[in-house]
Amino acid sequence: MSSSSEPIFLSSACKLQLNQLPKRGLKTVALILGDQLNASHSWFQQTDDERLFVLMEIRQETDYCRHHVQKVVGFFAAMRKFASALAEAGHRVLYLTLDNQDNQQSITSNLEAICKTTQACQVQLQQPDEYRLDEQLQHWAETVVDSLNVRVDWFDSEHFITQRSVLQDWFGEQDNYVMEHFYRRVRKQTGYLMNGDKPEGGKWNYDHDNRKTPKSGHDYPTPLLFAHDVSEIHQLLLDSGIDTLGEIDSKQFIWPLSRREAKELLTDFVERLLPNFGDYQDAMVTGQWSLYHSRLSFALNTKMLAPKQVVDAAIQAWQNNPKAISLNQIEGFIRQIIGWREFVRAIYWQFMPNYGERNHLNHKRQLPDFYWNGETQMNCLEKSIRQSLDYAYAHHIQRLMITGNFALLAGCDPDAVDAWYLGIYIDAIEWVELPNTRGMSQYADGGILATKPYVSSGSYIHKMSDYCTDCHYDVKRKTGEGACPFNLLYWHFIDRHFEQLQGNGRMGLILKQWEKRSEEDKKQITQEAEEFLASL
Repeated sequence: MSSSSEPIFLSSACKLQLNQLPKRGLKTVALILGDQLNASHSWFQQTDDERLFVLMEIRQETDYCRHHVQKVVGFFAAMRKFASALAEAGHRVLYLTLDNQDNQQSITSNLEAICKTTQACQVQLQQPDEYRLDEQLQHWAETVVDSLNVRVDWFDSEHFITQRSVLQDWFGEQDNYVMEHFYRRVRKQTGYLMNGDKPEGGKWNYDHDNRKTPKSGHDYPTPLLFAHDVSEIHQLLLDSGIDTLGEIDSKQFIWPLSRREAKELLTDFVERLLPNFGDYQDAMVTGQWSLYHSRLSFALNTKMLAPKQVVDAAIQAWQNNPKAISLNQIEGFIRQIIGWREFVRAIYWQFMPNYGERNHLNHKRQLPDFYWNGETQMNCLEKSIRQSLDYAYAHHIQRLMITGNFALLAGCDPDAVDAWYLGIYIDAIEWVELPNTRGMSQYADGGILATKPYVSSGSYIHKMSDYCTDCHYDVKRKTGEGACPFNLLYWHFIDRHFEQLQGNGRMGLILKQWEKRSEEDKKQITQEAEEFLASL
């Protein structure tokens, strides 16, 4: 098998099968996972005719949870484009499609078969970002050395700014960690938005300035969308019986599928959207699913883009035009990339595998059916969920303060909430989804990640969105017919977790307010809340 401008695709339509691969001339098999599409990785800087890069579409990955159809299609399409780009650059590439007859639908089973066929003596692996894959490959690596006489070498993914062990390395063993402390240390070590040893502008955090909502008549930007024909992959999923959720226009797939397109989306963000990003990053507007958000998370989490690349581009745009891009706009964005994104990864690796089993509030309720179809009279939930089903996307406030807030107030089982978040969003990979959901959103970790439960009544939703305007419920009504369910459920949550929350200083004022309520008010609120929950 010689290098060519096309990868070897092993599919049902391809006559070439696994046993026809050459048994000599290949010394190394290098695995590329679907979220390791990093063209800047040192692996790809030189060609090597003795190394075979392997990518694979497998049921192991399509079936471990019920994914949004755009998520599965997006990963497969991006993987195929990456394989073609590697082959065009002169690398040897083997791509195993979902429907190939030799596909054993397991990473390690396929790897073992490829090693046996090629008689390679070395396997190269990049550290996976998900615990389950890391555990699977680590176990396989320990056994394959003896059974196949193959050496396994591990490599860093060369993507993140910090290491897996950064919390332990910087702060030692603790029961919980504060993101702000972590964020400031990253700022100091990278020099991002620093003026010597002081933060640019004299403040570390401008979050207080980033809570505006657009006024009537606001001129909203049109999002940059792509238009890929992914109908072949979509049909493959249908033919294979893959169970997905959500909607897709397979002739007009909107997400970036290559490094070039990801860079195009980044450029568009820093030029057109960043000047207003901070101001409106928390706003929610009917019919405006994208607003000023970068929508770079899919490109980042597949590693088509690197966080340093994104931060450098944003800071360069700010430095070039500080009058258009104020400090609160750039700081709010940088904090998302080098603060939250790096921090939740560090939390994930510090506390796995037990982190995924935590249920501090002992919530057990089933997730309501409307999470899968958007059919609810609560307009904020209907709009946020319908958007998620249509685009495989919602921004952080929709996730945290609408869908997450309701699930927490209703006492839904964090296992079910995790599965929904992991499946429905195109950017959802467990390392980033699990801490954000189980920790930040559901407080199921008991405060490891968040300093308090992120719950609110309808007043916050009314303040940050226009969702309440056309809602079946009245956000101003606290009880009685037509009262906003968020108002009822908020105080119901406070009541049933009162003792657990007493030790949390940030909840003290709210707890005192509940204590001062008359017993009659308390009884009415809790009774109406329980009736509503029963109706779900």
